[in-house]
Amino acid sequence: MLSILEKGKGEVVPQKQHLATPGSRVETLVHFPYIYSTFGNSLCAPVVEAVAGLRRGEVGGYENRGQKSCETLDLTSHTSVQFEALFLTRVQYAILSVSLVTSNVRPCLRKLMRLTILRPSSRASLNVSNRNCLFWAYARGIASPSKLRNQLDLPGIDKKWQKRWDLMPRGVKPSDQQLPKAYILPMFPYPSGALHMGHLRVYTISDVLARFKRMQGFDVLHPIGWDAFGLPAENAAIERGIDPAAWTKSNIAKMREQLQAMNASFDWDREFMTCDPKFYKHTQHIFLLLHKHGLAYQAESLVNYDPIDRTVLANEQVDNNGFSWRSGAKVEKIKLKQWFFRIKSFQDVLLKDLDKLKQENRWPERVVTMQRNWLGKSAGANIQFPIEYTSSAEGPLEYLKVYTTRPDTLFGVQFLALSLSHPIVNNLAVKHAELQLFVNEARSSQGLSKSGFLLPRISARNPLAFLPNSPAFVTKPIPIYVAPYVLDDYGEGAVMGVPSHDLRDFAFWKENGGSESAREVIIESSSERRNMSTEPQPGVLENVQIHPGVLSPMCGDFAGLTSSEAAERIVTDLVRAGHSAQWVEAWSLRDWLISRQRYWGTPIPIVHCEQCGAVPLPEDQLPIELPKLEKSSWLGTKANPLETAHEWLNTACPCCGGSAKRDTDTMDTFVDSSWYYMRFTDPHNQSQPFDSDATEAKLPVDIYVGGIEHAVLHLLYARFISKFLATTSLWPSGGGGDNNGEPFRKLITQGMVHGKTFSDPKTGRFLKPEELEIRDTAEPKVVKTGATATITWEKMSKSKYNGVDPTYCIERFGADVTRAHMLFQAPVSEVLNWEEGRIVGIQRWFNRTWRLVQDVSSRTPKSHLPNDTDTFVALPHVSSLSASEVKLWLSVQQTINSTTDSFSKSFSLNTVISDLTKLTNDIISFSSDATFSPTVLQHSCSAFLRMLAPVAPAFAEECWELLDPSGIDCDKSRNPRSIFAQEFPTLDGSLDAVQNKKERCAVQENGRLRFATHIARPHASLLDEPHKAELEKWVLTQLEASEEGKVWMTRIKERSWKRIVIAKGGRTVNFVG
Repeated sequence: MLSILEKGKGEVVPQKQHLATPGSRVETLVHFPYIYSTFGNSLCAPVVEAVAGLRRGEVGGYENRGQKSCETLDLTSHTSVQFEALFLTRVQYAILSVSLVTSNVRPCLRKLMRLTILRPSSRASLNVSNRNCLFWAYARGIASPSKLRNQLDLPGIDKKWQKRWDLMPRGVKPSDQQLPKAYILPMFPYPSGALHMGHLRVYTISDVLARFKRMQGFDVLHPIGWDAFGLPAENAAIERGIDPAAWTKSNIAKMREQLQAMNASFDWDREFMTCDPKFYKHTQHIFLLLHKHGLAYQAESLVNYDPIDRTVLANEQVDNNGFSWRSGAKVEKIKLKQWFFRIKSFQDVLLKDLDKLKQENRWPERVVTMQRNWLGKSAGANIQFPIEYTSSAEGPLEYLKVYTTRPDTLFGVQFLALSLSHPIVNNLAVKHAELQLFVNEARSSQGLSKSGFLLPRISARNPLAFLPNSPAFVTKPIPIYVAPYVLDDYGEGAVMGVPSHDLRDFAFWKENGGSESAREVIIESSSERRNMSTEPQPGVLENVQIHPGVLSPMCGDFAGLTSSEAAERIVTDLVRAGHSAQWVEAWSLRDWLISRQRYWGTPIPIVHCEQCGAVPLPEDQLPIELPKLEKSSWLGTKANPLETAHEWLNTACPCCGGSAKRDTDTMDTFVDSSWYYMRFTDPHNQSQPFDSDATEAKLPVDIYVGGIEHAVLHLLYARFISKFLATTSLWPSGGGGDNNGEPFRKLITQGMVHGKTFSDPKTGRFLKPEELEIRDTAEPKVVKTGATATITWEKMSKSKYNGVDPTYCIERFGADVTRAHMLFQAPVSEVLNWEEGRIVGIQRWFNRTWRLVQDVSSRTPKSHLPNDTDTFVALPHVSSLSASEVKLWLSVQQTINSTTDSFSKSFSLNTVISDLTKLTNDIISFSSDATFSPTVLQHSCSAFLRMLAPVAPAFAEECWELLDPSGIDCDKSRNPRSIFAQEFPTLDGSLDAVQNKKERCAVQENGRLRFATHIARPHASLLDEPHKAELEKWVLTQLEASEEGKVWMTRIKERSWKRIVIAKGGRTVNFVG
């Protein structure tokens, strides 16, 4: 739309839309009211809205050049400029013509080229500069036509090659050739509606690795799908009164466009969404398989309930402070009948195979440790403490069974603590209202409270009291508390409190134990043991000794034993004395709670019949689809809508045919993500989740890329389901003995993307952009107060006003520049601080590369095009190159070596960018020599572009097309015009050959040694007497190319020599004056 900004008013007055045709002229008058401080009174800054309808032009290989249209701008009432230029907007090019009327416009045009213009319609920043706009100004030599040809329209290049890629067949070799497989998978996204920078980072990493593997000749699987079930869609349905399916599919359509815009090479023909009945039919199938094997069961349990999202949460979905991982609500404990998967049945193999994942850094050490800790295997002993009641009617139990990993601390027991649901607590709470009140209040604390409830008229005895020669203090009654920090399902729901040797016990005892001091029974060293009294000393411990040591003298016959020796002897002596004590194992892992009391999830394929109980549905009745609900069922609802969908809810029992009801719980979305990677191997299979032939050919995933935040939840569940399915006919080999059903062979966890955040230094409040005045980027000012804002780097968030839209970056800078900048800013596993201002470095690199390719292409005759893009020349010819040519080719070989390692082993993708930048500079420096071999330049550029291609696919394609590799005789089954039809460069042996053929050369002046360096060994043909002059020239060239030789020979170049003596085949050079 063309617009007029009336002078002095600052108002944009829309005019009718002009749709220009080729050759048409569109004129409009624009007046500019302000910014005299920048341009002076005679000329003020332009504010331009979108210039629409002009035919797109062509630069450097684009489609058709459009006819020029013209725009006339009256900058002031006194100065008129008609100018012709080609500049980029978000949608198209506008071609403007320039002619000067006054003499003072030239410096203003320079300022125009640096000016940032805000487009009112989109609030997006359009940078009118050489980086983003192509000014073809004929005004007094400010710009020239040659400059235009060297400029890049990177967003335009993206669109051009995206269209071409859509028309290209997938590049594969003939089916009779067996290719090695490479399954590269990023964690699939939740369709929230917009990609964020974290998405862009993970998908850039996976795409780079997938493209690299394809160029190496692998049969690559790089799919994408949508983790489409979940609470956000359902909450959106409740807030807006819309169908969550419609909301989800709309978001998927938007995000699919965004993914395609980032130049990712996904296998779109394998795309699926987990909310599609065609997918969740097989999720239900896997549920029935688990149920058939006794691994899916229903039980009543005390569960974590989220009062905001109104659903149950697994233990893994509650943080350490007792809050929901998604809604942030304080989680409540309630009893419900729920569905569980018996993940504990696989706990041993899940723990054991962590050792496989640790080997060769297959998984990050941090992730392996987190999973090991979550499984939480520990070796300990069950020890019984006799209970004493003041009244026989108080309780039914005679003993308390306590699990401990530290029997050596039994002398230090000063209290016992029971969980809120322990049978003794339940029994006493019926009779004691205060106890029941305490239990009710403590349930909401999620185990964080240090308060305890001392049980009345009940105590325990230390079993050591019944051993001979026991110290007197162990015969005292032991108080019994109810403590929120004790877990119901850890051991027997009872722990022995040893304040001197356990941090939680110490904190609890300090709060509830009165004046009695903690009893230290384990000491660290012999010197401490000699200074230790045989009686407990009053006072408070400053440092709790939590590590094993030796038993103190107060421990009677056990004094002086190490912790391990004492533990063994204590358990043995208790058994001999007739007391129950035995060594056992304990695990922190609990069965996986999968029930959710919400609509938007996979329905559980179970019906409940009064006669038959819980009945699994036959597979021929799958899928059980979610019912379509009316708008009234959504808006403002507080209950599970499935409970009121009577037509769907009421059904017939598949066993007896009687009336039955469907289960109204749906499955946790982690069930979908626990097996989706398997579905990608056979996504169109209607009869079963996947065929065994497909899984045997594709699984396991070779490289899995995702965030560290999924280290426990998703990855542990995926390992469990994968190992279970490896016991079935669906994946019988499990990937072989060295894999044992593991789903992901290599795991890459990328760091988060942080944004620059500004906050008020006094209040800490996050500041919006309009609340800041940024004249100096190092010291931004708060507009209201003038104070310098605090700058931090925080996780991108709407509430912190630090988010960056990746779509905006792609549209402004191009996908390839954005990808390269993303990779270069930080190592893959570390936090990335997104600094848009630094992206100019990548832009400049691309511009240098473009000019280099133009230069090499113009200098390389077609006869110099190589017949084989994988090697430069045969090894015997390397020695015939000049020193500078060898130096460049060795730089190419070194870069091939380093980038191949970074792409395939270390995954140091940031160093790939730095290595390629260095190689670019090397090629440019040598290309300035007019005598330099065009063949070497051609091969060097060819190798460089093929190494660049995985990072910047569209830009590499554009450069490759300019380099004109169409003459290369390549495999016609792959697209010969695409750089991805070529092979990734490999070492040709010249690096080792040349390095191994170097020899020491001593340089003398009149027989005196001046320096020694290493040069390449001369070719044998140069050692013959007839080639003496050629040998001298070759050796001098080699010396000039060395660092030492360059300095020395520059210093003596003005001197004349009687002769130069080359001896020992070039190993000695004597300059005789």
